[in-house]
Amino acid sequence: MLRRAFRRLASSLVVLWGVVTLAFVINFALPGDPARIVAGPQARPADVARIRQKLGLDRPLLEQYGRYLQRLIHPGPRSPDRRDEVHGSCGALGPLHVDLGVSYQQHRPVLELLLSRLPASLLLAAAAMLVQLAVGLVTGTAAAVRRGTLADKGVVALTLLGVSAPTFLLGLGLQYLFAYRLRWLPFDGYGQSSGERLLSVVLPALTLGLFGAAYYTRLVRDEVLGQLGQDYARTALAKGASRLRVLVVHVLRNTLLPLVTVVGLDFGTLLGGAIVTEKLFRWPGLGQLSVDAVVERDGPVILGTVLVASTAVLAANLLVDLSYALLDPRSRGRGG
Repeated sequence: MLRRAFRRLASSLVVLWGVVTLAFVINFALPGDPARIVAGPQARPADVARIRQKLGLDRPLLEQYGRYLQRLIHPGPRSPDRRDEVHGSCGALGPLHVDLGVSYQQHRPVLELLLSRLPASLLLAAAAMLVQLAVGLVTGTAAAVRRGTLADKGVVALTLLGVSAPTFLLGLGLQYLFAYRLRWLPFDGYGQSSGERLLSVVLPALTLGLFGAAYYTRLVRDEVLGQLGQDYARTALAKGASRLRVLVVHVLRNTLLPLVTVVGLDFGTLLGGAIVTEKLFRWPGLGQLSVDAVVERDGPVILGTVLVASTAVLAANLLVDLSYALLDPRSRGRGG
């Protein structure tokens, strides 16, 4: 298990390095001058050149890339001073510092910006995942048990509609019904208190969750149908076990393995940012931050959001891979 974990961790770090490198090159090649955007359209060429030099944008690509990697993780004091020009934008992890630079537009450390948006993204991702799992498990299992009936065909039709409809259309429909007509929930925003935030997260979580639940329903339905056709399920039923017991104790347990794989990937993606939904509901998460950064050509923020999103997906993949050994004992002795 330890060897497997270290191998997966090493490969994840290599993938993360590749993603960051690719993002750095693409950001460098994008049209537009970040220094001009920072200075403003009426700025003099001399002022733009001075800003470009201050931001280090006048240096060659390889030099900028090397400087970014060097600053990414480096030793430093345990408590960095925000007034310090060298370590002012760092976050301390004991003797090591993490430095993602300073936002061109907001003039704040990128790490500070990301950490301020992370709680909102975590709340939305967890709530949406809860909706996906609850709806997907219930409807998928019910459709499998009633295979071929009108209820089964109706669920399949709804899931096809769910995966085909764009998320913004679903979100607008939920806003119209629950915020405008019924006035049960706020249209958008994050809220100030914990109670307001719990109410505010309902509509964006339903938008993401119902969209994902359509796929989860089809997955669970197919897996449950496959497991019900296995010899162990037929034998348990022949010995007098109730259909409910076979379904809950045996079938759903064996359905967990493929479901956990999808859940891990989805949670990492949701945590990285649900761009359309966050924009629609003015949710202050990482997705909205990344869109604003791309529009404003804010390079450090773009790279920071890419790094967080990639880390979330890779971490979820790593946890899913390691969880196989707990869910499926047969995989404990496998290599790879």
